[in-house]
Amino acid sequence: MALTFANKITVCRIVAVPFFIATVLYYTPAQDHLRFVALGIFLFAVISDAVDGYVARHYRQRTKAGAVLDPVADKLLLISAFTCLYKVGDAIGGGVHFPIWLVVGVISRDVVLLAGAAIVRLFHGDFEVEPTIWGKATTVFQIAAVLGILLRLPWMSAVWLPTILLTALSGIDYIRKGIKIINGAPPEKARGASVYPDS
Repeated sequence: MALTFANKITVCRIVAVPFFIATVLYYTPAQDHLRFVALGIFLFAVISDAVDGYVARHYRQRTKAGAVLDPVADKLLLISAFTCLYKVGDAIGGGVHFPIWLVVGVISRDVVLLAGAAIVRLFHGDFEVEPTIWGKATTVFQIAAVLGILLRLPWMSAVWLPTILLTALSGIDYIRKGIKIINGAPPEKARGASVYPDS
């Protein structure tokens, strides 16, 4: 089956991740234009995520490939952003940088959720976990945190604490749902629907 238009947008988002990583890691104060390139790539990925979701829902282009690729693209982008921006440190953020506990929290949550979703799918096949308010809020705060670094907003450090709290709460909530399914609660079957949270 050929890739749908929504799938192609998702693939473009995945392809954009290495370019985002390169622009951040090659950043130096003397090459400040790379910060704006990274910002542009990140915004492209965020906007295209909303676009491919809209296309998939409204034009009946939900597919099993999209159900896997879309959340993988999201996780790759955010994990790469937090890891690379932490590595570069103060230079790209103009004195604002991620604390290590925030980076570890974000990465740990996404790795656990991806692994957990794979385990549940192995035992129960396709299933749907509807994004919760906690998951959606977590995504918004994580995106805002990355944008704050790239835009060098000095007050963005005030976002670190609510971001890690939402990250933890949403992670615990999704783990609880996964355990209930593994323990015998009937999974909601969904053809082509996302099997990963936040998607």
